[in-house]
Amino acid sequence: PMGVLSCMKHLMFIFNVLVFAAGTCLAGVGVWVAVDPAGFQDIVAAKPVLSAGAYLLLAVGIALSLLGFLGCCGALRRSRPLLLV
Repeated sequence: PMGVLSCMKHLMFIFNVLVFAAGTCLAGVGVWVAVDPAGFQDIVAAKPVLSAGAYLLLAVGIALSLLGFLGCCGALRRSRPLLLV
């Protein structure tokens, strides 16, 4: 039984690290698009859509990073409230 709990703890930690990394990447792309929209004008023709998309990517990235960080802390400390977030 203890081996299964230890394995679950490590798997939850690894999953939350992946969520944190994905959120950080999304936030980075959001900042990149918000700072340098000229490089993305060929991809998206309408500039307001590009600007809104950049801030949406930034917000979702920050939310995922925070969620992944709290999940990592919850998995390491075995804190149920942090894991439920």
